[in-house]
This record gives sequence, C-alpha cells and structure tokens, in this order.
Amino acid sequence: MTRTRFTALIAVVAALTLGACGTTENAAAPDTSASAAGGPVTVTDSRGKEITLKAPATKVVGLEWGEVELLVSLGVMPVGVADPKGYGTWVTSAKLDPGVKDVGVRGEPSVDAIVALQPDLVVMEDDRGANIVSQLEKFVPVVVAKGSDATDNLGRMRTDLNMIAKAVGKTTEAEKLLADFDTAIADGKKKIADAGAAGRPFAIADGWKEGSTVSIRMFGKGALVSQIGIQLGLTNAWTGKTDEVWGLGQTDVEGMTVLKDPNMHLFYNASDGDDVFADGLAGNAIWKSLPFVQKGNLHKMPNGIWTFGGPLSGKQYIDELVKTYTV
Repeated sequence: MTRTRFTALIAVVAALTLGACGTTENAAAPDTSASAAGGPVTVTDSRGKEITLKAPATKVVGLEWGEVELLVSLGVMPVGVADPKGYGTWVTSAKLDPGVKDVGVRGEPSVDAIVALQPDLVVMEDDRGANIVSQLEKFVPVVVAKGSDATDNLGRMRTDLNMIAKAVGKTTEAEKLLADFDTAIADGKKKIADAGAAGRPFAIADGWKEGSTVSIRMFGKGALVSQIGIQLGLTNAWTGKTDEVWGLGQTDVEGMTVLKDPNMHLFYNASDGDDVFADGLAGNAIWKSLPFVQKGNLHKMPNGIWTFGGPLSGKQYIDELVKTYTV
C-alpha cells in the first residue's frame, strides 16, 4: 500500500471508529422498532468474537454471495459487494440495485475499495482467511459468518441469518423469512408424500471441463441444498466421500455409475452458460448409459438459483424439487 493510500485510509478510520464504538454489554436481539431507535447492538460471530456497534448497521459491505443474499432478503441493500456481476448471474432470489459498488473478487477483495465506501459493517465468511479480516478490522467492524457446516447446514443458515439480522436491526424480518421457509418445506413435503414420492432418490451436482476431462462435483447429504431435499422427504443418492464444511465431493463420469436407481433424478446448475452435462458429456458412452440420463431424469435448474444461499434461494430449490417429484 502506498503512503498516500495509507494516509487516506487513516482519515477514514477516525470516522469509522466513532461510528463503531459503543457499549460492550450483551444486547438482546432487537426488534425492528428498537433498532429504529438506534440503540447499541452486540453480536457474537462464528469466531466467538463479540462485535459491538453503536447502532444497527445501515451501510454494509458483503464479501460472499450467501451473506449478500441474506442482507438483501432482510431489506438491507449493501453499499458494496465482491463481484456483483457474478452475483447477478448466480443469484436471482434477492437482486442488487444497480448502484451497488464492486469491491473486487470474492477470493481477494480490495481493502481500499471497501474502506473508501465508509461502511459501518463488513459481513464475510470465515473461509476467506484471517489475513483479510485483520486488515479490515483496522478500519471497520467485521462480522464473520460460518457460511457452511455439513454437520447441520440448515441450522447453520438460521444462525448466520439471525446473527446478521441482529447486526442490521432486522430480526423481525429474519423471523418472517424463516417462518416462510419452514412453511414451504412443510407444504412441499406434504405434496411429495401425497404424490407417492416420499423417499425417492435425488442427486445434485455441478461440473467443469478442462481440456477433454470433465470433473463432477457432487452434493452430499451435508450440503445445504441436499439437506433441503432431505427435509422434503427425499433421499440423497450420493454416498461418496464429501468434505466436512460444504458437504461436497468430486468424481468423474465413471464415478456416476454408482447411481443405478432408475427413479433417481439428477439436478444441476449451469447459470454461467458452461453446461458440461449437456455439452461436454453429450457423446460420452458411459454418460449415455446411466439410468437417469436414459429416462430423461436430468434437470438443469433455472439460471440464478444459488446453491449456497439463504431462505429465498432455498425456496427456489424447494419449488424445483416439488415440481419434479409431483408430476
């Protein structure tokens, strides 16, 4: 960082420090009216760290799309987002305003661009590393969401949403989002059961092509969207090895041969236009021999349904799964 940049950032720090100071006592989750009164608020993030704001945050920067979706769904339009163009491609459930500023790529956002917006809060995920957190915390309060937990991703989503809602004074909105989500799960489960499809197998995947090699990423039972399917009364057919955070596992077309049930439906997302299942595997003999391919049980999801989102993206997944298993 140049000396000129550093001097400019120090000037911003003074303003941000005044906005971020407040009491350190644990505050109960405020309702909307209490938040409007501008009282101090304290949240404990995924690090176990208490972050105290003088008042619920209104100028927020989001560095990961899942948390950006949560903010927008709560009624808080971020002033800055990491890769808003990409967000617009992959997330349609909670759209950004045109004026939202780009603060860099998700993997390496620009500290300068973030601080220049003079936010009163930055929301990010814990897998982005301690280095970026420590840099940002010199200038602005940072709340770190867990982002994913394959042991209980639906519970984790609720925790992240409620934490962010408290920080921005939107707990009433969070309660409604979760209540609507729970209703959609219950209604969808009943429709699937009434259609005689309870327990039917499903799988969710995405993929990419490097040269002539197609790699496939499978969503195991711990992945967020898989847990939605399970809550609907369906059975995740993928039992291969997956990671402990995201519930994801990698395979290739030969590995897909374990999916033998003719009643299984495979769902995938290709919002960026790179459809390896329709294009990269079109002439592959093994792929064409798979039961779900032969039976036409392969489903490209509508563009812009984010697989790592919140209740609104989750409801989009619910709609697609219910529609498939109730025809």
